[in-house]
Amino acid sequence: MIGYSESLGRRFESYRAHHFLFGKPIAMPIRSWMIYGANGYSAQLIAERARERGLTPILAGRNPDKTRAIAERLGFDWRAFSLDDPQVIAESLNDIDAVIHCAGPFSATSAPMIDACLRARTHYFDITGEIPVFEHAHSEQIDAAAKEAGIVICPGVGFDVVPTDCLAKALIEALPDASHLDLGFHGSMSVSPGTAKTIVENLGYGTFARRNGVVVNIPLEIREVDYGKGPRQSMSVSWGDVSTAFYTTGIENITVYWPANDAMIRQFRFLRLLHPLLRLRSVQNFIKSQIEKKVEGPSPQKRDQQHVHVWGEARNATGKTVSARIITANGYTVTQLAPVAIVEHLLQHQVIAGSMTPALLMGKDFASRLDGSSEITETELRNSG
Repeated sequence: MIGYSESLGRRFESYRAHHFLFGKPIAMPIRSWMIYGANGYSAQLIAERARERGLTPILAGRNPDKTRAIAERLGFDWRAFSLDDPQVIAESLNDIDAVIHCAGPFSATSAPMIDACLRARTHYFDITGEIPVFEHAHSEQIDAAAKEAGIVICPGVGFDVVPTDCLAKALIEALPDASHLDLGFHGSMSVSPGTAKTIVENLGYGTFARRNGVVVNIPLEIREVDYGKGPRQSMSVSWGDVSTAFYTTGIENITVYWPANDAMIRQFRFLRLLHPLLRLRSVQNFIKSQIEKKVEGPSPQKRDQQHVHVWGEARNATGKTVSARIITANGYTVTQLAPVAIVEHLLQHQVIAGSMTPALLMGKDFASRLDGSSEITETELRNSG
């Protein structure tokens, strides 16, 4: 049996011969891949999509009984390991070329998995929407390490943030000197337990945006947004594009919005008074325990009935403004389709190594290529102000 170090060495040495192509670091090819956190709602959707496409991921997770039950139902191999020690994780990845990481909260699990993927030279993808996770994954240190290892580090390959990231790339191509970027989305979407827990974790920290290149906490901002059916009052939210759109576009001022009526805006402003309480671990744990008991992800029928309208607007210093829109399938359907589409792409194509966003990796039309999504439409305006 080939040991961990020997197996890894053979994988890497066979790749080094074409480590660089036209001066750019090329990522190692994919043959085997894993879905980690397999008993989660979104992970099971991704695994089911993989089976539909004739792919054979290995399912993994911390709980052997739950992981085995799902793997046996789908006909996949499985393994169980915790995320306590990056070296142990790396040894569990010695024969794995790519991981779709689905085990939240990503604020706790992403860094050790990324560390292990760098050690094992295994591509890293996840479905997070958490700004600190994006900032870590796109740091200069992680980017340089990923290039040296010949791997892709690409968080946020679900609805957080694929459609908005593709709009951001389309807008910067339409207006290369844009200095400000606003993004937003509107749609009826039920939430899974994992998403609900992430929302709870963020309740005590207010609203984040990017200003002059830096992620900062801001007072709640309100503006009118036309998602496709006329203007709607919307408020700023801490969506992942506050981080990722900066790396996709270089635009230094980014705000994300969703629709909000007056009552919702009052509630969010009131919550600012409770931030110290909402950050307490005991309060967080209590709310999360209630989520475990009461929250379930949407059924296939509900997902099929729900679509999301995504909007973006870029403007430059002279007041020129460009907007764009796309309609996508339900957010969980996007999260199901996008990771599998990325794996299929990497099975057939070479890509550049390093820290990537979905739109940089797959192009601005990636969201439009997913089932249930429209083409991106752009409107160019000139503002005399």
